[in-house]
Amino acid sequence: MSVRGKRVDGITDGTGFLFQRDALLPWKSVRNNVALPLQLRGMTGASARTRVDEWIGRVGLRGFEASYPYQLSGGMRKRVALAQTLVYDPEILLMDEPFSALDVQTRNLMEGELLSLWQGSGKTVIFVTHDLEEAIALADEVVVMTAGPGRVKARYDVNLPRPRDIEQVRFDPRFTELYSKMWNDLRDEVQESYARANAAG
Repeated sequence: MSVRGKRVDGITDGTGFLFQRDALLPWKSVRNNVALPLQLRGMTGASARTRVDEWIGRVGLRGFEASYPYQLSGGMRKRVALAQTLVYDPEILLMDEPFSALDVQTRNLMEGELLSLWQGSGKTVIFVTHDLEEAIALADEVVVMTAGPGRVKARYDVNLPRPRDIEQVRFDPRFTELYSKMWNDLRDEVQESYARANAAG
């Protein structure tokens, strides 16, 4: 497998990862958690501090720089993790169900934050989710996978206009049409996955 003409044989410098559970260090403040990826890349000094403070502000956490993870809500921790991922300006973002543990309201806010931060950045985002509405609201293309082994079952172009309002886009008739088509492909996979889980239990 190759990305932009280079064979992938490990973690690449130009790739950022955001997982379902954040990887914040509990003994570090918000500022120091966000700064960690820069420090690991040898970036220190005033320019690094400026970039860290900029990203803390961009994710809406100005005033919480000295706070520790245990003092933050789940949504705030996710914002720290997002800033930590984006602070070193990766070209590609791999996101594995990053908002699934959040309540619906916070999840919608974080989806909106992601769209506003991504808009115009030119970055490639691969976003894994089991939530069909989330997939359609965020994506330019949705890839439906089989239940297992994971193979591509179908691809859909999401031709909804940008910029998108994460709340309002769900009322667009094109959204409903896409949802219906994708669910027809996804239904059998969900039922198969459910049957396997019951058989294993």
